[in-house]
Amino acid sequence: MDRILVGGDIPVTLRRSSRARRMTLRVARAGGEVVLTLPSRTSLSDGRAFAESRAEWLRQTRAGMPPLCVVEPGALLPVEGRPRRIMPHDGRRVELTEALLLVPQGRPAGLLVEAWLKHLAQARLSRACDRHAAALGRGFRALALRDTRSRWGSCTHDGRLMFSWRLAMAPPEVLDYVAAHEVAHLLHMDHSAAFWTATGRLMPDYARHRDWLRRHGHELLAWRFRS
Repeated sequence: MDRILVGGDIPVTLRRSSRARRMTLRVARAGGEVVLTLPSRTSLSDGRAFAESRAEWLRQTRAGMPPLCVVEPGALLPVEGRPRRIMPHDGRRVELTEALLLVPQGRPAGLLVEAWLKHLAQARLSRACDRHAAALGRGFRALALRDTRSRWGSCTHDGRLMFSWRLAMAPPEVLDYVAAHEVAHLLHMDHSAAFWTATGRLMPDYARHRDWLRRHGHELLAWRFRS
């Protein structure tokens, strides 16, 4: 993909889309990468002018983004809402204590911790979805994990649930809210009043946990597990 420099200091990745009807600028919630999407027939000069006209907005938005954090020994990584210091140890597995996340000495910390978080997320989300689905009297067909950037979960019309495994880093009640949210879609495939009523039946205080994700979700996305 091509890149341009906007405002003298902002790298912008260019993408062309036959489906786009207008020019759009997006700033990634983790790391602050800027992507300019152009309709197929829009000229590069028009795209550059559009981005330049929003250079100050881009600069301010990027300044408010959390820096990328690398999963490595010594880093403080949130696990179930609590910061844990990543430390090497002589064991053969990743282990969790009150204050530490212990990783086998001499092995790639990022890959091991990523795999461990996926396992944790799978266990927590499976249990939460089973509980919420039983409460609604609905079943789901499958549960899958992804490293999504635009949503924390989704539900298909045929009852397949998908979640971001990074929810294992969030407080348990936040993970539980996302599970309740997606299970409620088994009844209502929209965000109507009926949908939110169903979500409230599963988790009466869901608004508080939804707000946590809005305020802190980008912090979970800022962690980089692979070099």
